[in-house]
Amino acid sequence: MTLLIAGTDTEVGKTVLTTALVAYWHKYYVPKTLGLMKLVQAGKGDRELYEQLFTLQQPPHTLAPLYFKTPVAPPIAARQEGQPLDLGKVWQASIALQQGREFVLVEALGGLGSPVTEELTVADVARDWRWEVVLVVPVKLGAIAQTVANVALARHYNVQLKGIVLNCLEPTTSDRLADWTPIDLIQSLTGTPVLGVVPHLSDPTDINALAQVASQLALEQILPRQLPMGV
Repeated sequence: MTLLIAGTDTEVGKTVLTTALVAYWHKYYVPKTLGLMKLVQAGKGDRELYEQLFTLQQPPHTLAPLYFKTPVAPPIAARQEGQPLDLGKVWQASIALQQGREFVLVEALGGLGSPVTEELTVADVARDWRWEVVLVVPVKLGAIAQTVANVALARHYNVQLKGIVLNCLEPTTSDRLADWTPIDLIQSLTGTPVLGVVPHLSDPTDINALAQVASQLALEQILPRQLPMGV
């Protein structure tokens, strides 16, 4: 199973959810049965964090098969750096990771409508490669409209959307959570289940805290149904 962690925008919490799921898997299941990949990386950040947090049993090149130095949209970064943007490398890496593994996690870039190439968005890739998607929504004013728009985009592209995870960008009260991202209203407007809320983490590199965060989500709807036993 390959799962794409997408978001409504940049800096909404995709990396926090991705690393939380990896931390949980490494704690309770066989680490080598999980593969991890960044769809396309532009600028330092995610790949380096993965390497800092986890001992990953996979070929190094599969972690970020396409890597650009410039922190802008991939087609712009590729053009500025005079580098090819070959999605075939990403596809080949994803296939390699699927061999002998139960679960492959892929962290997307930007929102579902963000460009991956000159012709394709994140939603195009998720549809064409038949990856299931979890959508990360930040707890902030305006989140409802962004969520509705991204879910509508997912449906337009026939993306297999498993659900929504809310992420607290800062310490958040229950009242503010209810005002800015009311779960019942979001589910009613989108017809998509909210699978949980990620609280603000003062230290997003704390492996135990990340695993605890993941344990509070509706993991039965996120992780593969047939799970390898931990060791």
